[in-house]
Amino acid sequence: MTFRRLPYAALLLCIAAFLPEAGAAEPAPAQAKVMMLGVFHFENLRLDMVKSDVIDVMTADNQAYLEGLATRLAASRPTDVLVECVPSAQGSHDAEYAAYLAGTLALTSNETHQIGFRVARKAGLRGVTCFDEGDVGWNSEPMFAYIGAHEPAIKAELDGVFASLSARQALEQASLSLMQLLQLTNDAERDRENKGLYIATNAVDAGSGFAGADVSASWWHRNFRMYANVQKAAAPGHRVLVIAGAGHTAILKDLLAIDGNREAEEVNRYLTP
Repeated sequence: MTFRRLPYAALLLCIAAFLPEAGAAEPAPAQAKVMMLGVFHFENLRLDMVKSDVIDVMTADNQAYLEGLATRLAASRPTDVLVECVPSAQGSHDAEYAAYLAGTLALTSNETHQIGFRVARKAGLRGVTCFDEGDVGWNSEPMFAYIGAHEPAIKAELDGVFASLSARQALEQASLSLMQLLQLTNDAERDRENKGLYIATNAVDAGSGFAGADVSASWWHRNFRMYANVQKAAAPGHRVLVIAGAGHTAILKDLLAIDGNREAEEVNRYLTP
């Protein structure tokens, strides 16, 4: 008994009929989305150069606003919530979050609790992620020492700027609502002003020791590291909410804007009930 040979092309078609359907591969994950929420520090330790008292976020009205804000942010379906704490503190934050879920932790006024924990719980997440790199700080002492010793005019100008901004911030904190304050900390012009404070002293000691430029670089260095942690979390298919001081998010937004692998999602529309 003999078998008639099939043409080669026909044989391939027969084999293909028993293989999985062509083109059935899993679709590529969607590009990661990142939303930056800039805040002032709710639990005011007066550590920033611009100082003032801050609004009490624990009042009934502000608690109601924060609860609604968390609900709206959770509706954006974040897969990760990044907060301003160093990775070495992750364990303590995990324990606090577990206690919060169990109903045994009363939230403090810190924005990590007030927004981060609330959003994570409403979104069904296992916790928040620490992404700060505080070991790389704003190393300003050499620059201020140089200005004090060699640039009295610049020192007087800076003292005036910080005093003016502190007065403006005190007035805003005393007169605006929490929603309005958060709108300001996420305003593009305020972001530009915030970054401008660091660039204003960049030329101090230029051409010699570069005390000003080195201080500016130390601040961007910290934020570049923080953004690296954002990139690590914002893998394809993830939706990442980043909650940090406005001095950080002002720079992180710039880095996100030039990151071709991630897409920025605007936060301002979530601030209004």
